[in-house]
Amino acid sequence: MAGWSCLVTGGGGFLGQRIVHLLVEEKELQEIRVLDKVFRPEVREEFSKLQSKIRLTLLEGDILDEQCLKEACQGASVVIHTASVIDVMNVVQRETIMNVNVRGTQLLLETCVQASVPVFIHTSTIEVAGPNSYREIIQDGHEEEHLETAWSSPYPYSKKLAEKAVLGANGWALKNGGTLYTCALRPMYIYGEGSPLLFAHVDSALKNNGILSNHCKFSRVNPVYVGNVAWAHILALRALRDPQKAPSIQGQFYYISDGTPHQSYDDLNYTLGKEWGLCLDSGMSLPVSLKYWLAFLLEIVSFLLSPIYKYRPPFNCHLVTLSNSVFTFSYKKAQRELGYEPLFTWEEAKQKTKEWVGSLVKQHKETRKTKTH
Repeated sequence: MAGWSCLVTGGGGFLGQRIVHLLVEEKELQEIRVLDKVFRPEVREEFSKLQSKIRLTLLEGDILDEQCLKEACQGASVVIHTASVIDVMNVVQRETIMNVNVRGTQLLLETCVQASVPVFIHTSTIEVAGPNSYREIIQDGHEEEHLETAWSSPYPYSKKLAEKAVLGANGWALKNGGTLYTCALRPMYIYGEGSPLLFAHVDSALKNNGILSNHCKFSRVNPVYVGNVAWAHILALRALRDPQKAPSIQGQFYYISDGTPHQSYDDLNYTLGKEWGLCLDSGMSLPVSLKYWLAFLLEIVSFLLSPIYKYRPPFNCHLVTLSNSVFTFSYKKAQRELGYEPLFTWEEAKQKTKEWVGSLVKQHKETRKTKTH
């Protein structure tokens, strides 16, 4: 176990940063390499504080740059692959999403073989399992159900292909004669301090007199705190590096949830923001079935206009389904095989996230004061 190193792709992102912070505490880890396309100044500053504890190397580069991947993987013992393009609104071009999420993952796997990196952990998503219909109810789902998304939307489709590539690469022969061991983690919707999606909801509410949108009230999901998802990656890493545990872990995927109560996305946003004066929109909302068919019509309009005009609908069928389904999952398999227990309770996660939301509200108020003076 002595003298090992770890590469985290997408390490400057929301989840990646948390993984890096936990990695610093791992025994006999000599170096953490963090690969990302761009590091924001505040992220660089945060990571610079860790360099007194461990050798931490920041690598700015593209996941599609083979030379960059070769340099990043050389001599590494583990790759944790969190880098991906997340897009549920179809804002990003399909080609970009497929290239980064699928081709980037394939290139990284091939590079691991050439660099003889024996352990590869992939951050997948609950969206590779669905939901495929807002009428379908999945409660406390588990890995043996073999659920799979049927959507052709670029994000879930690309993540499904990427996960298949990772699990299919398990057992590949490495250049040095060793063997590649892989696994994938499928977290629920991830919340916590720094969440880009939660930031977008809060920011939108602050620009709308503190009123949070109420488009997901029919959903019932079990969100997961970012710190617990990061912890699951550390446990997967330990398991795949343990000769006794690795045989039962390799080639497997795991749902990652925690003790966060089952609730709607809207209720989660409200719980995290109500202390700061944010409230849910009390206006009437369309029935899900009507909203779905409206989304379908808007997608047809978008398709018909595409030769002459790029029209992006405000919502689509995939988003309506995703936002209004009963779709919850158990973490018992991760508990049993990885030894996973949430590092943070719901109360701790809620408090930490609420404090961050409070800082956004305060920042917004200060900005308004500055503009009015």
